[in-house]
Amino acid sequence: MRIRNRLKRSEVQAFRRRWKFVNAAEREELCNTSVDEKLEQLIMLMTSAKELGWTIVLEGEINEVRDRWNELRKVYHV
Repeated sequence: MRIRNRLKRSEVQAFRRRWKFVNAAEREELCNTSVDEKLEQLIMLMTSAKELGWTIVLEGEINEVRDRWNELRKVYHV
């Protein structure tokens, strides 16, 4: 049985692999996209946030995600 909010080594390793992959993809996209295009994408995303239901948040989910992120951050930055 796993203690609540404790991460398995495999979860940390998977997080690190995913994080490196996402960061590399984001850097590549930023290098290949103009600032004007990125700002336009951001504006479209922000104006559609309410329609997509992104402004509706459940407090329990926020706390769970925050706890998970804090645990991953501690392990990742050791």
